[in-house]
Amino acid sequence: MDNKNTYLVADIGGTNARFALINPNQSAPQLSELKVLQCADFASLQHATEHYLALVSASPSKAAIAVASPVTGDEIRLTNRAWSFSQKELKEHLHFDELHVLNDFGAVAHSIPALSEADSVTLHGSYSALSGGPVSILGPGTGLGVALLVGDLTHGWNAVATEGGHVSFAPLNDEEYQIARWLTARFGRASTERLLCGTGLSHIYAALDDKDFSLAINPNATFLDPADIVKAALDGHDLKSRRALARFCSVLGSVAGDIALMHGARKIFIAGGMVPRFIPFLRSSSFREKFLSKGRMTLFVESVPIHVITHPMPGLLGSARFLKSTNNHATT
Repeated sequence: MDNKNTYLVADIGGTNARFALINPNQSAPQLSELKVLQCADFASLQHATEHYLALVSASPSKAAIAVASPVTGDEIRLTNRAWSFSQKELKEHLHFDELHVLNDFGAVAHSIPALSEADSVTLHGSYSALSGGPVSILGPGTGLGVALLVGDLTHGWNAVATEGGHVSFAPLNDEEYQIARWLTARFGRASTERLLCGTGLSHIYAALDDKDFSLAINPNATFLDPADIVKAALDGHDLKSRRALARFCSVLGSVAGDIALMHGARKIFIAGGMVPRFIPFLRSSSFREKFLSKGRMTLFVESVPIHVITHPMPGLLGSARFLKSTNNHATT
C-alpha cells in the first residue's frame, strides 16, 4: 500500500482500540480497513498498532491517535488502561513522518461538524444544522469524557479537550448521598466519572444495598458486568437493575445540565459506547427532568438541544478530520 497516500487514524479507549486508514487526497476523509481490537489482548499501544498494520499490510506516513487520557506532554498514560508511551519513541518505532496524539473526546469534538441528522438521535429540543458553538460533548464509556467545540462555520472550529469527567460528584438526594459515601469509602473520593461509566453502573448497583460498606471496603469484591445490568433492566426482570440504571440516567441528566451551564452550550452531544444501547429507557427516565432542574437557569438549559451520537466511529472520524486539517504541520 502506498504509504504517501495512506494515513493512520486510531481511537484508543480503556477497552477497545479502533484503527482505520484514510487517503489524504480525498476531500472528505473516508475510513477504510476499519478494525476494532481488544486492548486486553496487547501489552502496549505500540504492539496493538503493529498488529493492526500487519493485518492490513500498511505502512502509513502519518498518524493521528486519540487516547483516553490527558495529552499534556511527551509521556502519555491512559487513565483506564495500564498503557503508557512516549510520543517521540512511538513515532520512531512505527516509522511515522508525523504523529499527532490527541484526547479521545477532543477527537469526538472534531467529528461534530461532519455529522448529519442521521448520525444522532434527539433527546431534547429539535435538530438543526450546526452553525456555531459552544457545543458540549460528553459520554460515558470505560470512563466519562467531556470536551468543548467552539467556533463557527465561517471562521472554523476548535476542539477543547477537558478532564471534566473527573469533577466531584454532587449528590442531590438520599440515594445519591448513599452512593457518594460508598464511592468515597472505596476510592477516597467520589468523582462524576466513578458513577457515569461502565464500572460506575456496576458500583451504583452494588452501592444501593451495601449500607455497611462491606463491599466498598473489600479490595477483592466482585461486581456485576454493566452489560448484564443494562440487559436485566431492559428485560424488566430485575427491579434492582432497573433502579441502578434509572439512577445512572438521572445523574447523567443532572451532569449534562451542569456542563451546559459551565460551557454556555448551544447544543449538547452525548457520545460513548453506553447510552446508544438504552435510548428508550433514557427517554422514560428522569434524565430530562434532572437536566432542566437548574433553578434560575432552567430557561437557559431548556433552550439547549441534546443529541445522542449514533455514528459508530466518531473518534476515528474526528481524528481523520484533525489529521487532514494539520496535513502540513507536524507536532512531534
